[in-house]
Amino acid sequence: MPTVGVKRDLLFKALGKTYTDDEFQKLCFEFGLELDEVTTEKQMITKEQGEVDAAKDASEDVIYRIDIPANRYDLLCLEGLVQGLQVFLGKMKFPEFKKVAPVKGDLQKLVITEATKQIRPFAVAAVLRDVTFTKDSYASFIDLQDKLHQNICRKRALVAIGTHDLDTLKGPFTYDAKAPKDIKFVPLNQDKAMTAEELMEFYSTHAQLKAYLPIIRDSPVYPVIYDANGVVLSLPPIINGDHSKIKLETRNVFIECTATDLTKAKIVLDTIVCMFSAHCAKPFTVEPCDVVNPGSTTPVQYPELAFRKETISAAKANAYIGIDESADALAKMLNRLLPTTQNASNPDQLEVLIPPTRHDMLHVCDIYEDVAIAYGYNRIPKTLPATMHIARQYPLNKLTEQLREQIAQAGFTEGLTFTLCSRDDIAVKLNQDIEKIPAVHIANPKTLEFQVVRTTLIPGLLKTLAANRKMPLPLKLFEVSDVVLADSKAEVGAKNERRVCAVNCNKTAGFEVVHGLLDRVMQLLEVPWDKEQGYFLRAVDDPSYFPGRCAAIVYKGTDIGRIGVLHPTVLAAFELTTPCSVVEFNMEYFV
Repeated sequence: MPTVGVKRDLLFKALGKTYTDDEFQKLCFEFGLELDEVTTEKQMITKEQGEVDAAKDASEDVIYRIDIPANRYDLLCLEGLVQGLQVFLGKMKFPEFKKVAPVKGDLQKLVITEATKQIRPFAVAAVLRDVTFTKDSYASFIDLQDKLHQNICRKRALVAIGTHDLDTLKGPFTYDAKAPKDIKFVPLNQDKAMTAEELMEFYSTHAQLKAYLPIIRDSPVYPVIYDANGVVLSLPPIINGDHSKIKLETRNVFIECTATDLTKAKIVLDTIVCMFSAHCAKPFTVEPCDVVNPGSTTPVQYPELAFRKETISAAKANAYIGIDESADALAKMLNRLLPTTQNASNPDQLEVLIPPTRHDMLHVCDIYEDVAIAYGYNRIPKTLPATMHIARQYPLNKLTEQLREQIAQAGFTEGLTFTLCSRDDIAVKLNQDIEKIPAVHIANPKTLEFQVVRTTLIPGLLKTLAANRKMPLPLKLFEVSDVVLADSKAEVGAKNERRVCAVNCNKTAGFEVVHGLLDRVMQLLEVPWDKEQGYFLRAVDDPSYFPGRCAAIVYKGTDIGRIGVLHPTVLAAFELTTPCSVVEFNMEYFV
C-alpha cells in the first residue's frame, strides 16, 4: 500500500477548510483512506538517518502521510487527493475531462519503429498546454511519476514515464531502438554527452537509477526517443535528456510512456493527464497525440480518456451491503464517488459513469464497494446471518489432529518441514526421474533449495534426521501434512494430498517398527487386514527402497502408499550413515 506525503497547510488551503488531526483522520476513514502519520520533513530525515545535523535545513511544515489503496492510482498526488475529497464532500462536481485540438497546427505525432519490438514495443503520448507550475505543484508532478513507477509500472519494468518541455523540442517524434554505441546525448542534470554504454557505467553506482539498469542492459538494442531535429528526449526506462527537462517556467508539457504492457501504459497516461490538467489554463483539457504503430499508416490517438457506463441494481446494492435505502438515495450517495443517475424507465437501475481516473473499477462489485463507502461502513447495521449453522471441524483436519496425537503416543516425534524443496530432493536423491514426477515447479525460484512443491514427505524428514545425527539412536520422526501433485483435471492444475509419513532410524533398519505403526493406525481407523474390504501389503520394486524390502500399501484394491527400507544411495544422498525404514501413505481415503 503506497503512502503519500502531503503538506497539511497546502492540503487544507486546496480543500478550503481547516481540520484538526482527528477530524481529518475521520474524513480519511470515511473516504476509505488512513492517516498513517503526522510528521515534518525534519522529523522524517532524522528518523531515517538518525542524525539531527542532517535535518538542520529541512522544513518544519507539518506533513500528513496518508496510506492509499494500491489500486487507487488517482489518489497518489495532492491534486488527485483534493479532487477526490472535494467531490466526496459535495463541494464540486466530478470533472469532465476533454480532449482538445491545438490552437495552431496539427496534433503532435509519435512514430514507433519496427525495431522497438525487440525491447519495449509500445508507446503512448499526450500534451498538457498552458500549464502553470508552482514549486509545490512541480514537486507533486515529479512525485506522482515516482509513485506510479514504483506501483503500477512495477519499478519501470512495465511502463516508463518521460515528461518534457515541448517548447524546447520539435515534432514529429520518433520512438526507435538502436545499438548502445549509436545513442549519444546529455543525460538529465549532467553537462557532458555520453553514449548509452558510457551512461550504463556512469549510473551503475547511482543510488536510485542503478536499480533500473538491468531492465535493458543486456539487450542488443536500447529504446530511445528523438525529436525531428535528432534531439534525444529520453532513454527509457533509465533517464531523460537534459535538453528537454521540465522547469518551473515550463508551460507546455509533452508526456510519453513507453511500455511492455499497452494497457498499463494507457492507465498511467490517463492518470497523469487527468491529475495535472487541473493546472492548465483551461482546466481538465488535454491535447491528444497521434501514435503511428509499426506497419500502420493510420495513427492511434492517445490518451483515450474513455468514460464507460455500468448499470447496477439498487435492490442488489441494498442486499449485498445489508442496508435499506431507496434507489434515489443510493444515487445521491454514489454521486460522492462516481457520476450516477437513476434510470428513467427502470427506477431500480442506477447508471454509473466510470471516469478515466477510476481504472480500479473492473467489475460491478467494485461499484457496490463504493456504495458502501459512500453510505459509511460505521453506519452499516450489524445483523445476524439469515441462517443458523453449528460449526464443526473439517473432517480431514479433525482426523489429522487425532492421528498426530496417536502417532506421538506410539513413540514418534513430530517434525514440521518446508513445503518447498529442490528438484533433486524429490528426484535424484530418491533415485527417481524428475520428468516422471507430477511436480509443481516454481517459475522463478530465489534459491536452489526452493524449486518445486514437495510431492513426498520423505525428503523433509530425512533432512531433519541429517540435522540431528548427533542425537542418540533410535530416531523416530513423523509428519502428517500436505503434498502437492500436478493434475491437469484439477481447477488450478494441481491438487493437495494429505499424507502420513514416519521414519525409523537405528543401527538396524527396524522394518517391524514402521510396520507396527501402520498396523496401529489401521486399528485406530478400524480398517481390517483384508484384501477385499481392508488393507494388505503387496511386494513392489521402487528405486527409492532396498530391493526386496519394499511393499505397496493397498486399501480396498487401491495403492495408497509405500512401506520399506530405504536404499543405501538414498541415505548417502541425504548424508545419513544409519539404516532407515519408512512408511508413507495417503490418509484421505479414510475420511
